[in-house]
Amino acid sequence: MRLEPVDTADARAVLRALRGAVLGAGPAVALGATAPRDVPAGTAVVVTTSGSTGYPKSVVLSRAALTSGALATADRLGSGSWLLALPPSYIAGVQVLVRALVADREPAILSGPFHPAAFAAAAAGMASSEGGRRVPTYTSLVPAQLQTLLDAGETDPRIIPALASFEAILVGGQALPAALAARAAAAGARVVRTYGSSETSGGCVYDGVPLDGVGVRVTDGEVQLSGPMLADGYLDDPERTEATFLRDADGTRWYRTGDAGTFDGGMLRVTGRIDNVIVSGGINVSLDRVEHVVRALPGLASAVVVPVADERWGQASVVVAPRAAGRDADDLLAVVRPAVADALGAPARPRAVVLVEEMPHLPSGKPDRAALRALADG
Repeated sequence: MRLEPVDTADARAVLRALRGAVLGAGPAVALGATAPRDVPAGTAVVVTTSGSTGYPKSVVLSRAALTSGALATADRLGSGSWLLALPPSYIAGVQVLVRALVADREPAILSGPFHPAAFAAAAAGMASSEGGRRVPTYTSLVPAQLQTLLDAGETDPRIIPALASFEAILVGGQALPAALAARAAAAGARVVRTYGSSETSGGCVYDGVPLDGVGVRVTDGEVQLSGPMLADGYLDDPERTEATFLRDADGTRWYRTGDAGTFDGGMLRVTGRIDNVIVSGGINVSLDRVEHVVRALPGLASAVVVPVADERWGQASVVVAPRAAGRDADDLLAVVRPAVADALGAPARPRAVVLVEEMPHLPSGKPDRAALRALADG
């Protein structure tokens, strides 16, 4: 099968290409820096992304994997109309389009930079009915978009009704801070926390519960996933494929997520990245846990904690947060350090707080942690 690139800046071009790749005979769609070439039969999409650390990977997804994920979502949430508010080069954006194709409904598409007014207008334009019953609407966002909408809703009366109009708003890509989730719920938004990645055709665990057909286990503290939605592997990288996708003696194939997690009352709880740990003064410190504590503090819901070298302790952490009126980095540090010490112990205390005019983000909406590390080191 031929793999052909598509202009990811044109969401409708991506939709047309996906229609052929997922519902037709192809060609397969290259999303990212992948040149035209041949790929295995059944391939629908190759998603190439640098991720938050800058390490490139090209994930090979079949028609069966993508449609399995879309159908499982419909089984869990119901079928209806979808609004694309994410870049179509991002797996969550791809899945919005695939769900629309599987449901045989034309998706609503936001073009250009994300803007609350455009989101509200698109949501209003989706209202329709069949047989006298309202057609449910759905969308998918990252936490930064949800926060932008809630902030805009404080002054624009169109935003909150738009959020509340969706039957479900899938939110993934990164952890959803508890304070932001509470704000969304108070606004009437029906948020569903999703967990997954490009390797799982997008979110496959909703609010801690796997979709039908998805297997979840925690092995040596690592979350591993199985099911028909798994990627075939990484393009031209058999060693990485073999290391990341395991096969049991019974033939079951598992994806090693690299995430730490536990089961809490039968629900999956992801606690952070296994490798996002520093050794400070001989003590292992999980930066995900530090970030969780910091984001619970007033005004720091979007803060990111990154590692830096430290002459005395070997490694330390720095909190990077957006600048706001009336906030001083030293004053914030005086709040952050005791809060982290109380929750996690003195060795986990961040060394500094760095305030920036604007937080750098990847096209997916995730914080650009590589850029944030450079800012912290500077």
